[in-house]
Amino acid sequence: MRFQMIVVAALALSAACGDDDDTATDPEGGGAGGDDTLSEAIEAYSRIVLASYEDSLAGAEELDAAIADLLADPSAETLEAARDAWLTAREPYLQTEAYRFYDGPIDNPDDGPEGQINAWPLDEAYIDYVQGDEQAGIINDTDETIDAAALLGLNEQGGEKNIATGYHAIEFLLWGQDQSEDGPGARPYTDFVAGGTAENQERRGEYLQVTSALLVEQLGGLVDAWKTGEENYRAELLSEKPTEALRRILTGITVLSGFETGGERLQTAYDTGDQEDEHSCFSDNTDRDMVQDVRGIQNVYLGSYERFDGSVVEGTSIEAAVAEVDEGLAEDIAERMDQSFELAQALKPPFDREIAFDNDAGRQRVLDLIDSLLAQEKLLMDVFVAFDLKQVELPE
Repeated sequence: MRFQMIVVAALALSAACGDDDDTATDPEGGGAGGDDTLSEAIEAYSRIVLASYEDSLAGAEELDAAIADLLADPSAETLEAARDAWLTAREPYLQTEAYRFYDGPIDNPDDGPEGQINAWPLDEAYIDYVQGDEQAGIINDTDETIDAAALLGLNEQGGEKNIATGYHAIEFLLWGQDQSEDGPGARPYTDFVAGGTAENQERRGEYLQVTSALLVEQLGGLVDAWKTGEENYRAELLSEKPTEALRRILTGITVLSGFETGGERLQTAYDTGDQEDEHSCFSDNTDRDMVQDVRGIQNVYLGSYERFDGSVVEGTSIEAAVAEVDEGLAEDIAERMDQSFELAQALKPPFDREIAFDNDAGRQRVLDLIDSLLAQEKLLMDVFVAFDLKQVELPE
């Protein structure tokens, strides 16, 4: 994750160096293309961002309620309901990852909560017992306080894998370690029952409850940052000259396409064949992670987002703005995104079997998606050129 922040800084610097070029193209700061279409596309983007964060918050609230039910009455049924709520909550949040990498509210270097919400990979032994060490983790260290301030302070303390909060911490507490080659983790509900299968059941429940409440709070802050009619990040973005707003938006979907999804999340797991390197390794939900990350990129480019309730938030698209400058490029990107989405949907769960060295067909599916996302990244880079934004140098 530290390397990602370096990349973000480099992107910001590269784009800032291009400001003079934008001004030369249009003294009013419009850059290449039509200001009206681009401004409308940026406004539509802001509405999509708000809607998807609102859905993410609603999902987290449902998860928090399911966790409360689990802790009030631990059973196989309430544990399964909490797991289902986690899976449901992930669907909209994964689509919001297209808003990262440009120092917006989610990953602002000063106070962005991304590292507390979705950091990975996670060292399970930092939180709770693992196979071979029943006393591992914060939960089993009774000298450690379990409250919001303590867990936030412990997050990434002493190492990037020392993740203490967020979706994946909750995932581990609900599923436990994944010891299966063809299924998720199998933590028993009795881990939350006094006198049950593992020590410190009460602390385990407290940890789960605190982490869930933090997730709700942090997502609420992101919703506030994108609300309309307030002095917040949304207002800042809409007040920028259109090409600066476009630079930020493009940075998000470009880095997510190639470097993050194609590289960090897929290429690493493909190279090692190790289920510990898959994004949601405890729940075996990684195939959905890939689908929704790719969908989130499409949402931004096509100017459309389908909400939890089936309604659609849509408006002028980035594609339309690109088409005014280079219609062929706009079409090529849309076609490539369709292909990437189809390839993501073609992944077969569980993902740890897709990357296994004895599964040639699965590994080919993963490789095909990697190749498509890298090609998508290159096409998106061409948009920087088309709008006279300085070419961004991404890591290989």
